[in-house]
Amino acid sequence: MPAGDARRRVRPAATAPLAALLLATLTPVFATAREAADSVTLEELSVVGEGGPARPGAPGFGVAAPQGSAPSVIENPVGQVVTAIDRRNVIADRPATNVGSVLVNSPGVTVRQGNGARDVIVSIRGNNARSTGVIKNMVVLEDGFVVTQPDGAARFDYTDPRAYGRIDVFRGPQSALFGNYATGGAIAFRTRTGREIAGYEYGVDAGAYGYLSNYVTVGGASGPVEISLFASDVRGNGYQDHASFDTQTINLLASYTPTPDNRFTLKVINNDLHANLAARASLAQYRINPYQRGCTAAASSAPGCTTYNYFRNGVFGPTVPVTATEAALQRNDRRTIVAARWEHDIDAFTTWRTQLGFDERNFNQPFYTTSSRGSYPSWNFLTDLTRRGDLFGLPATGYVALAYNTIDNHITTYNRAPYGGPRLGALIGDQEAVQSNLGGRARVELALSERWTGVLGISAEDTAITGRNFAYATNAAGTTRTVADVNRSFLNVAPELALVYRPSDAWQVRGRVATGYTTPAAANLFVTPAGLPGNNTQLRTQENLGLDLGADWTPLPGVSVSLTGFYEFFRNELVSQSPGAGLLAYTFNAPASEHRGVELGANWDFAPGWRATLAYGFNDQIYTDYVEQISAGSLTRLFDRAGRTIPGVPTHQLLARLGYDVPSGPLAGLGAFVETVVQGDFYLDNANLLKAPGYAVVNANLHYDTDLAGTYAKRLSLYVEVRNLFDTAYVASAQNLADTISATTGLQNGAAVLAATTGSIYAGAPRTIAGGMKLSF
Repeated sequence: MPAGDARRRVRPAATAPLAALLLATLTPVFATAREAADSVTLEELSVVGEGGPARPGAPGFGVAAPQGSAPSVIENPVGQVVTAIDRRNVIADRPATNVGSVLVNSPGVTVRQGNGARDVIVSIRGNNARSTGVIKNMVVLEDGFVVTQPDGAARFDYTDPRAYGRIDVFRGPQSALFGNYATGGAIAFRTRTGREIAGYEYGVDAGAYGYLSNYVTVGGASGPVEISLFASDVRGNGYQDHASFDTQTINLLASYTPTPDNRFTLKVINNDLHANLAARASLAQYRINPYQRGCTAAASSAPGCTTYNYFRNGVFGPTVPVTATEAALQRNDRRTIVAARWEHDIDAFTTWRTQLGFDERNFNQPFYTTSSRGSYPSWNFLTDLTRRGDLFGLPATGYVALAYNTIDNHITTYNRAPYGGPRLGALIGDQEAVQSNLGGRARVELALSERWTGVLGISAEDTAITGRNFAYATNAAGTTRTVADVNRSFLNVAPELALVYRPSDAWQVRGRVATGYTTPAAANLFVTPAGLPGNNTQLRTQENLGLDLGADWTPLPGVSVSLTGFYEFFRNELVSQSPGAGLLAYTFNAPASEHRGVELGANWDFAPGWRATLAYGFNDQIYTDYVEQISAGSLTRLFDRAGRTIPGVPTHQLLARLGYDVPSGPLAGLGAFVETVVQGDFYLDNANLLKAPGYAVVNANLHYDTDLAGTYAKRLSLYVEVRNLFDTAYVASAQNLADTISATTGLQNGAAVLAATTGSIYAGAPRTIAGGMKLSF
């Protein structure tokens, strides 16, 4: 079981000897490898969940690995529950959309609308479903580089689906392989390489509500150099009042192979986002005015419009209600990532990789009742060794790694002032913090027999957080300042054990016991239950132990079924919720909880040209030990939440798609599909008094793809799609709400009070039509 709290402190460098020992001892343990014809490569041992077996000789992420080099263990690890999402019916033949509509193709994944534009909140097995604006409880990678920052935060604003050739979703605790924050799993994006593109492409999509996307992709290879470059400009007016946006993305992947044994990879991502934000409604307001239309001015607003109360002077005293337009709610963010990797084949069976990345989030976010400005520069270093050979006379793949990353956070928080654009009021918080993670990982995949493969992995990591937060409060008597200091260290250990049994070529059965850990980020330590900057430094590490049992069946080409059951035990689960309209979300530890569920994925090519796809997830999550304290006025009450459902997690999530592509003849390349995305209802509060309603939406697509003869262009793609075909009004995002009590009776307020609490709901898009074209040269 992982461990880590304030009582088990170690120095930041405490794990360095462990990692060094792992690296030094594992390599010589392997005996001299068998002859190449008898050796078992990682790909031959690996099976990818719903995605099928790995291709023989498949290179690592974006690296043109020559034959004989050891692949990355992260590419296709044995025993993991992984869904591989490719471009077919997901990216290539439909209008560009946010990455959420791509990731729902994996069982166990749920998606919520985030704060504007392409921002989406993605959860795996319900982990991160309660997040209010960033991706937590999972590690995100792109082309093998970690793009989750060292404080555990990632965002998908920069993620334009057009850039990617494949996305792998790892489900369940993954800290033994990916370290801190991988309690729910990991997502690995793979951009298309230069050889895959082999030319250049230009595409344009247009649709309802002023949506326009222009993008270009260029790629090719010449001798030892391979380059792919993607760039896009996406903008729209949004389907709600005050929801226009524009965002520009550049994504570069380049590799240089000067010798067969040395490969260098460069990765560059830059995204600029400028977005107006609509107001989040209460459930009662959503039912009246789901799209927050007619809400330009508070004095003349339509029924159901959300308003925020701003101090008239931006500091204290009388307040005035303002709409999202009057407050000029905005996000102005930039994300820049520059990373490089050197991969060296020590011999035909051993590969050493070293990579270093710089990642900065720079943001100016005057939205809701406060405004945050900050810069989060970070560094991420990883060096690892992969070795294929014999261990105790059995074919094996071994992996050891040493990882270090650090982030320097500086964020200031202000009151908002009404009218005149996104004006700032008084400074209410000033936070500086440094967080560092240092750890080692080791993993062995052992072919016990022709039918059995065993996996043993472990990671140990030390996290150190130091920082200070100044909280300011102003009234007629003056300004007071409260100081909160943090100097925390967390030591966590995460073992993993898996067994895979292949009774035949068509079947594999897998069992897995794994652990994960997520330390609180500096930002969590400085927001109080009142939703204001202050002291919350008592938070502990979230830990989970997960049990997986599943089977994969591929009886025929074009037929695959994967079924997995899981049961996970959490300790000190980090749960976030909103204390009220426009306030900062705060985080608390629930001492014990359980997550259990089932995941089903299936593909069936049941006739020439026909394909059916299913991705289903069932989630049942409950508190088993949590007593919530609620105060109002001079009264304080305790409420036992044991046995209550954890809010924010839908019980059911389903994607079902049926498509047909003309396989031959004069209409070859013409295709269509219809799909439905279904999400169950879920509770919004710990007392389970109020639910956000579930929904089912239907999308229909028509596309055509053909080679062009006798022209400069090589290929033409056309597509049109109707989303939310039946114009269903549904809840696309709902932030958790804090239960309250009466200040006079001490009794818990009921569902009606929660339903009237603003700052929670975003409606999903109504019926929209979008289409586009792509030319390949």
